[in-house]
Amino acid sequence: QVQLVESGGGLVEPGGSLTLSCESSGRTTDYDGAGWFRRPPGKEREFVAAMSWSDGRTTVEDFAVGRFTISRDIAKNTLFLRIDSLKSEDTAVYYCARGKYYSTYSSNGGAYDYWGQGTQVTVSS
Repeated sequence: QVQLVESGGGLVEPGGSLTLSCESSGRTTDYDGAGWFRRPPGKEREFVAAMSWSDGRTTVEDFAVGRFTISRDIAKNTLFLRIDSLKSEDTAVYYCARGKYYSTYSSNGGAYDYWGQGTQVTVSS
């Protein structure tokens, strides 16, 4: 079992920055894939970014390139997502997830076994 707890969401003005955190606990060593997804209001869940916990390789969705940065702190067992130059369309519930493997399939939600409860990010002036 793996438990994931996101934090760091909130209300941010356009152009601002935010760093989301996802603290993991449990048998996390068995799960190399780590990802972030988001669900904008009234829309389907979408992939944001993923990384290999063991070697740090990353995959970033096209819309996220240049503004979203995925990283991890192995010692703290925490995954991060930094978002710069926030736009209103970034408003969403953001979820972290862990899966057995990191691969080209990691952009698909089906690659993940455990999900956090989500953290709301609202971009508004």
